[in-house]
Amino acid sequence: MSDILIVVDMQNDFIEGALGTAEAVSIVPAVKAKIAGFDGKVVYTRDTHEENYMETREGKNLPVPHCIRSTSGWEISPALTPAADALIFDKPTFGSTELMNWAVKEHAADPIGKITLIGLCTDICVISNAMLLKAALPEIDIAVDGSCCAGVTPESHENALSAMKMCQIIVE
Repeated sequence: MSDILIVVDMQNDFIEGALGTAEAVSIVPAVKAKIAGFDGKVVYTRDTHEENYMETREGKNLPVPHCIRSTSGWEISPALTPAADALIFDKPTFGSTELMNWAVKEHAADPIGKITLIGLCTDICVISNAMLLKAALPEIDIAVDGSCCAGVTPESHENALSAMKMCQIIVE
């Protein structure tokens, strides 16, 4: 049995860039330590938009260009640079069905003990991916380490953690 750590959207634009927050900056050391001390597979997601972002539904609802493919804001924080062979899921929306499908196949090939999610933003992409994984793998422990996450606001971070608890996602 193996465990999986999913590092969600720890990208420059969400930390210190276009949508950065002090809370996001403050979790980088904890995220780095969690990755370094994790005994299992570490995979990453990367919010990925194209040059036409402002024409998309998300762009119309959140008119702040961010995580445009191949820009410095799109890159994962240099403090957390994944290994050259790391698995990274580029996702054009909040939740990654590609990540979910990969986890299902991974579990079929080698049973997963637990999946832990960390990263940004608790109230958007972390909760979306946690819920997709919980729906696809209901008998696997899905956890979120709240100390390694930050939301758009501290209040929305706490609200997301509470919502996940209600859906039987373990909040650490």
